[in-house]
Amino acid sequence: MKIVFANERPEGAYALALPVWGDGALADRLSGLDEPNRSLALRAAEAQRFERDAASIAETFVTDGDTVRRLLLVGLGTRRDDETLLDRVGGNLTGRLLKSGETRLVIDIAGLGLEDSKAARLAFAAAARTWRYDLYRTKLSAKAKPTLEEVVIVGAGAGVDAEWEHMAALLAGVSFARELVTEPANIIYPVSFVERCRAAMEGLGVEFEVLDEARMQELGMGALLGVSLGSAQPPRLLAMRWNGAGNAEQKPVVLIGKGVTFDTGGISIKPAAGMEAMKWDMGGAGAVAGAMKTLAERKAKANVVGICGLVENMPDGKAQRPGDVVTSMSGQTIEVINTDAEGRLVLCDALTWAQREYKPEVVVDLATLTGAMLISLGFEYAGLFANDDGLAEQLLAAGKKTGDKLWRFPVGEAYDKLIDSPIADMKNVGPREAGSITAASFIARFVEPGVKWAHLDIAGMVWANKSGPLWDKGATGYGVALLDRFVADNFET
Repeated sequence: MKIVFANERPEGAYALALPVWGDGALADRLSGLDEPNRSLALRAAEAQRFERDAASIAETFVTDGDTVRRLLLVGLGTRRDDETLLDRVGGNLTGRLLKSGETRLVIDIAGLGLEDSKAARLAFAAAARTWRYDLYRTKLSAKAKPTLEEVVIVGAGAGVDAEWEHMAALLAGVSFARELVTEPANIIYPVSFVERCRAAMEGLGVEFEVLDEARMQELGMGALLGVSLGSAQPPRLLAMRWNGAGNAEQKPVVLIGKGVTFDTGGISIKPAAGMEAMKWDMGGAGAVAGAMKTLAERKAKANVVGICGLVENMPDGKAQRPGDVVTSMSGQTIEVINTDAEGRLVLCDALTWAQREYKPEVVVDLATLTGAMLISLGFEYAGLFANDDGLAEQLLAAGKKTGDKLWRFPVGEAYDKLIDSPIADMKNVGPREAGSITAASFIARFVEPGVKWAHLDIAGMVWANKSGPLWDKGATGYGVALLDRFVADNFET
């Protein structure tokens, strides 16, 4: 999607969108139209019960010289402090017009008092909502093909280009995360995930380190390697380092993503119905990779390491069994009660390696970890678990600003003891109750003293079965904006 900022409306054919505040005068926003067209637009708005609620749209057609122009009135509501308002406005507009036959949308924000950052966010939302992945579609009808090619924002301030640089970098990272999550498991598997990341970040200054199976065996990563035993696809541990603080010795923020590129459940096999969705069980790794691309694209002034534990979980004669005991890199032993609770086994070794390699003060992991999170929060929030209140508040604040919403859950000794094993240091699942919390408690056992740690269970957020303000059905790119804002607000110099 091409984004243009202009001082005046262009010539030629386009659809025109006029945002209007809920407490503003609609007639004033229509002052550029002649009297017959202004009256027509006002009557059309009234007929559609357009009350200028946030992101509501009333549509009509007006004449402009020899041209018949589609006119969209879009409400802004009355809350000028709503951080996600422009997400919904921009997304609703382009979502409505994507396959309409229109090729250009002009959004005139002149006189609305929007800051340049808000104008750039409007443009980001408009572009993000049009993202599609049609690579494997060979027979799309003409009406099913997108037509919208360009969005022109009219009336932004002189500083909008600088703000757009950041949002364009975020758009690139979100799009990359969506691409990784959308690709099928025969295309994206541990080795190809690494190759795709190298290609996406080539020339940006990101340093790559990749641990293969032999190296992980040397390091004693028995938990991660146990998950991959049943797969023909070899595992990988990918580390992407961005040194943007100007001081390579400064301790980096570490982001860790679960990258199970396909999850059958292993020997504890999942039901067949819906298993195809398990290609997105690497959504945490996708979010980390997307965030690293965004940080590098915008040259963030922070040191950040993104780590992806990449495996495929398959049933096979060599696969680990329920009841097996594995030894993690930390030396702690784990009784594998359920091979479908594999994400925490991947994360615990990735977490141990990250702490020993980089000595971080702050670690955040993201994972599509538990079905229990869907029962708790549905598809509206991701779960947040943390051992530090300040870190939790930083993440919650970033979530509110970006729309990647989080809800904090408790952790503590009462939950931790539920994963004690009678024959090993711990087991990989607790009872049916509090499943997301005991999963977080498992990971917490691998956090070293003094490290501030947060775990984000994003099981309900990386894939959507219905369209949202910034996405169509499918991959959402959840987590990229959250991590980018978290770094920008708290760690950039």
